Formats: sequence, structure tokens, C-alpha cells
Amino acid sequence: MDPVTRRRGTLVVVSAPSGAGKTTLCREVRSLIPDLTYSVSYTTRAPRPGEAEDKDFYFVSAAAFKAMVEQNEFAEWAIVHDNYYGTAARPLEQALAAGLDILLDIDTQGARQLRTRYPEAISIFIAAPSLQLLEERLRERKSDAPREIAGRMARAREEIAAWREYNYLIINRDLKEAVDQLASIIQAERCRTNRLQLNLSDLALPES
Repeated sequence: MDPVTRRRGTLVVVSAPSGAGKTTLCREVRSLIPDLTYSVSYTTRAPRPGEAEDKDFYFVSAAAFKAMVEQNEFAEWAIVHDNYYGTAARPLEQALAAGLDILLDIDTQGARQLRTRYPEAISIFIAAPSLQLLEERLRERKSDAPREIAGRMARAREEIAAWREYNYLIINRDLKEAVDQLASIIQAERCRTNRLQLNLSDLALPES
């Protein structure tokens, strides 16, 4: 048996304004850390090209989402850009109890709720190098109308102001560099002594 075992799993909460690249970073880091569980959120927005049900999001109606809110089924939920987003509580608790580390790609509102509920969570904020570049990335996606882009930029300014609430900040200047930083943070947190359970009889470590 491995002398170093996990206790309860850890939440890794990643937030960023639209266009900063957090979805891409989260996808890439999951390929580097295969035993990292990804939390699939619920949303009422329409799927974007290339997005898949049960993989990227659970796409539900506003009525279904509100019913889940009334039944207290979410660990966090928020309204972002006129759509509902939320993380179901039961699968999250089951994964944590099984000792799994979970990656969550959520907005700043949801991150605040999760930090209150799980104060031991690791929070990471992703930012673009500049607001100008952020807007360019939004326009290059060609998935939003000019009015929606303006709304996302206004929201981005609010979200960027919250970066000091997070444990870590990554400036996404270069994709590979940002992915490596995100992976390094997760791997380092896994090695923190207060997250490990040691069988000291199998290690050359004193108990005190």
C-alpha cells in the first residue's frame, strides 16, 4: 500500500472573465492530470458550437433550473449574462468523500459561494494580459453580438476587480505557460502536508 494516501478530496475553483481562456486551460490541464475530476455545471444557455451535453454542461430549461434551486440541489448557482449556471451539490459531495480532487470552471459569484461552503478550496483567477486583448478574443469567437460583447466587457471589469479574493493569479499570455502554471499549482497543493494522510511506519519520518 502506498504510504501516502489522500484524505477528503480538494476543490480547485477556476474563475475568469469571458475570453480570458479558462475553459481552454481547464481542458488542457485535465489532459496533463488524468485523475483530476471535472465538475460539469448546469446552465440554461444554449450550447455553443462544439459543446456536448454531459461533457461541457448539462443544458436545462429555466423552469428545470429553478426547480432545482427550490429543492436546494445546488452547492452554488448564479445568474451570469442573463443565464443561470449552477453546480449540483450531491455529485460534488460524493466525489470529495471518495478522495477525488475536483476542477470547477465557474464565475466569481459561484466561487464566493463555494469558498464559504468549502473554505479549504483552492481558488485560481485567470486574467488576460489586457482588456483590449480580452475584447479581441471575444470578437474572434464570433459567437456573440456586439451588444453582448459590450455586456461581457462591462462584466469583465467587475470580475477582474475580485482577483485578490483568490489564492492564485495566472496571466494567460501564452497558453502553454498558463497551462503549466495551473498544473503546477494543482500538483503543489496535492503535496501540502495538511492534505495528506501518512502511514509513518512505512516512511522515514518522525511523528513530531
